[in-house]
Amino acid sequence: MAKEAWRLEKEQMVRDFHVRNQNAVKGQIVFTGSSLMEMFPIEEWVKELGQDAPIVYNRGVGGYRTTDLLPILDACVFELEPRKVFINIGTNDLSDPDIPIEKVMEQYDRIITQIEEKLPSVMIYMMAYYPINYEAAAEEMKPCLLIRTNEKIRAANEQVEKLAAKHGQKYINVNAPLMDEQGRLKAEYTIEGMHIKPEGYRAIFDDVMKYVKE
Repeated sequence: MAKEAWRLEKEQMVRDFHVRNQNAVKGQIVFTGSSLMEMFPIEEWVKELGQDAPIVYNRGVGGYRTTDLLPILDACVFELEPRKVFINIGTNDLSDPDIPIEKVMEQYDRIITQIEEKLPSVMIYMMAYYPINYEAAAEEMKPCLLIRTNEKIRAANEQVEKLAAKHGQKYINVNAPLMDEQGRLKAEYTIEGMHIKPEGYRAIFDDVMKYVKE
């Protein structure tokens, strides 16, 4: 029942995107992906920069996998006709032991291809997956993080970088401010070992904005 309620909530979120997109300014900048994108308050923070700030729309949907994003690209990308798309999708796939990285990249490839076909002049920024911290994780999160390890994330990031190169798009890695000396997500920046607190997003905000403004 809880999962069904979650699914209905996310479907309503996508319907809301369609409504909001009708009044959005076309040709701007879109961030899309799963919860690690949805929880990034970049749309609000950019508005605080003043009248000369770029217009940014966040169209992340928490919990979604690559296969979930594919059918809703109209709500999350196409209707906005962006000139730049920042994307972080696939970490939920990495949490499933039955989905190999190669399969994740096949789906990711389809997403990028569809965006390019629909928006030939778009610039796509494929963001490196963020690290996790098993030692700082809540007990209920630890089984997931035994699957979605930092070693697996690093391997997946190598493939994302190759996929970006294949498409002539940009792979960006802004993870350095988030990481401790062991390459884990800093304990003070994580909610439960995987998701990131606002303080963590604030640590990478300036680096992300360099790409937004370029």
